[in-house]
Amino acid sequence: MSTPVTATPPAKPTKRNDELDELGAAFRRVFRSLNRLRGRDTHLGGSELSHAQFELLIELDERGELSAGDLAAAARLSPATVTPMLDHLAECGHVERVRSETDRRVVVSRLTPQGARKIEAKREAWRSRWENALESVQREDLRAATRVLELLGTVFEDAPAAED
Repeated sequence: MSTPVTATPPAKPTKRNDELDELGAAFRRVFRSLNRLRGRDTHLGGSELSHAQFELLIELDERGELSAGDLAAAARLSPATVTPMLDHLAECGHVERVRSETDRRVVVSRLTPQGARKIEAKREAWRSRWENALESVQREDLRAATRVLELLGTVFEDAPAAED
């Protein structure tokens, strides 16, 4: 005698799957917001600095003087993109480009005092926005959020190239 075969009902999504979906949706919203922030950079005036240019200044502030290639790698930008950005930052007085003291063949960029002041002013403005936005979030929740974002960063760093 054979046992009748019945279709197995689809598994109900677990609460964890729902929470992961919510996290993914929130992450996409933040990512889109960052893209909009970068998109607004195209409407800047001559002396205003873009988000990407600030990223270069921050890298120079944190790492010290760097060649254009090293700076491009640190900021995850192409060297062809970084060179005109550095030219603009130098014209504005935020960086200076000089020969490396260890290898005179290499030109490095370094932050000027004016560039350091610009970064600090921008950091202070963002720090105030972060504090206001997150004032009701408990410290342990902030630490958990940091861990989650670090894990998500590794997911995207290790992601395979897009397939057709």
